[in-house]
Amino acid sequence: MICLALILGAGMVQAAKPAVQKQLVTTVFVTDIHCDHCANKILSNVPSLGKGVKDVTIDVAAKEVTVTYDAAKNSDENIIRGLATLKVKAEPKKTDARK
Repeated sequence: MICLALILGAGMVQAAKPAVQKQLVTTVFVTDIHCDHCANKILSNVPSLGKGVKDVTIDVAAKEVTVTYDAAKNSDENIIRGLATLKVKAEPKKTDARK
């Protein structure tokens, strides 16, 4: 009986904990990059962009850096600061929804 009560109690404690969900956000940043060297500098220093970064893609021709990250651990502003430490100016690309 005591074992059953312990098992049920442990199950209730587990059920009471809220599940921490990752909220992945993808932001396209317009940057001042102009060559493959700039792109490689960013890709070689992804930790500079902060915690929770899951993916970084770069389009040199469009001068865009796309970053997918966990919103619970990072933000657009923090990523902009991280790019600034690499001497890259950036701002979120304005879309129709952001205007």
